[in-house]
Amino acid sequence: MKVWLDGRVMDGDEARIPVTDHGFLYGDGVFEGMRVHARRVFRMDDHMARIDAGARAIGLEIPGGSDALRGVVLETARALGADDAYLRLVVSRGEGGLGVDPTLCPVARIVCIADHIRIYPPELLRTGISMVTSTWRRPPADVLDPRVKSLNYLNNALAKQEARRQGADEALLLNAAGNIAEASVANVFLVRDGVLLTPPAIDGALEGITRRTVLELAAADGSPTRECSLGRFDVFAASEVFLTGSGAGIVPVRSLDGQAIGKGEPGPVVHRLQQAFDRFAASEGTPID
Repeated sequence: MKVWLDGRVMDGDEARIPVTDHGFLYGDGVFEGMRVHARRVFRMDDHMARIDAGARAIGLEIPGGSDALRGVVLETARALGADDAYLRLVVSRGEGGLGVDPTLCPVARIVCIADHIRIYPPELLRTGISMVTSTWRRPPADVLDPRVKSLNYLNNALAKQEARRQGADEALLLNAAGNIAEASVANVFLVRDGVLLTPPAIDGALEGITRRTVLELAAADGSPTRECSLGRFDVFAASEVFLTGSGAGIVPVRSLDGQAIGKGEPGPVVHRLQQAFDRFAASEGTPID
């Protein structure tokens, strides 16, 4: 693991931040999870645009702006030196007082971590994961806007914990109206009557970079796609369900709440999209060298 912190790259076990950092104390900050494929940072422009918008939404000024973040990301990726890797870019509010007041933090802190990640075991990517419907609901946008990738991921963590305690691999989160928002850390896609469906951001879905890529690849292939509100019934009526995320990639789902989805195994649509995504990711991105 390599970490960019306070102006230089260091080994992971050397990296330290003060306990008075508001990112640590209050989850006050934003982040991006990015992938390096074939020594290229995948869709870096999209990630920079999203973290910039998220920072502005919470009134957080990024030192040096997006240009500085780009340099940090590339320097950290080069230091790790891997052809394929996971990058976690964090902009914290920075050091401040023990009160919650963000104005007590004069300068934001930038951290970038480069390492390898495995969200699910490789065999589950072949056979599909199991999901359960979480009792935790996704907060509405006027409570905590899901389009901001903030450092406050307690809602996601509790949903994941609940799923694991029930022996499942992943959680399905609904919003207050009972519509599907997303999984604990991934977007949700359904195939129903030949149409690729995914929940809109207004229902609590993050505007995921991998999600956007899948929609674009499907459209380029001539497959019909639609963003619309979905419920648990739509999952059971679907022929295929899969998740997307920068960390996880494209992950088939075989069951929800113990009920098989479709044939209970990955279907042709997810296989086709996985192959298209792998080809696209290997050729698209900002070179780290």
